[in-house]
Amino acid sequence: MSSLGSGYSTVYDEDMAAHPQPRLSPEQYLELERAAPFRSEYYDGHMYAMSGSSYAHVLISRNLSFALHGVIGRRCEVLTNDLRLRISPKGLYTYPDIVVVCGEPKFADDQKDTLLNPALIIEILSPSTEAHDRGFKAAQYRTIESLQEHALVSQTEPRVELFRRHSGGDWLFSESTGIESTCRFASVDCAVALADIYNKVALESPAA
Repeated sequence: MSSLGSGYSTVYDEDMAAHPQPRLSPEQYLELERAAPFRSEYYDGHMYAMSGSSYAHVLISRNLSFALHGVIGRRCEVLTNDLRLRISPKGLYTYPDIVVVCGEPKFADDQKDTLLNPALIIEILSPSTEAHDRGFKAAQYRTIESLQEHALVSQTEPRVELFRRHSGGDWLFSESTGIESTCRFASVDCAVALADIYNKVALESPAA
């Protein structure tokens, strides 16, 4: 069985190891997912249950979505993690925290619940998912042809890490740190103050 990393439930993984599940096709996954009361990601024939979000995570997502929409709402759509993203027909199906689409959105089928062409993806880091978001998932995102930027937002300090696609396919890294800083998203031609992103968020250092 393929594992997506430390961001997924240990109990869930152990249960699957003890009771191996049949591999699912993407079509079977979508049929199950659309009828399920909770969200799951899909990769390599298996579904992976998603955990809930912290209060800080929800606040950061709300603040950032609101700030982006206020600047680019007429040019692009800012979508929260209720919309599924397909990386490739047989690859990862996932729910990024925030996705921005510029131009006509493209979907996997007539249900219009599985997006194909994000311009910007933003993930808010959590202690249990950070390694997964930085590693496996980031590598998957970089294979999306339409993607121009990928951002990682900290929950423990005012910090936004940004990976921007340049000509030739290279990715350039930059970061904005400190509550007085501003992060510029070139893919959607806007800047957002970190003070707005972290408005009302009580930042706490991770436990030692």
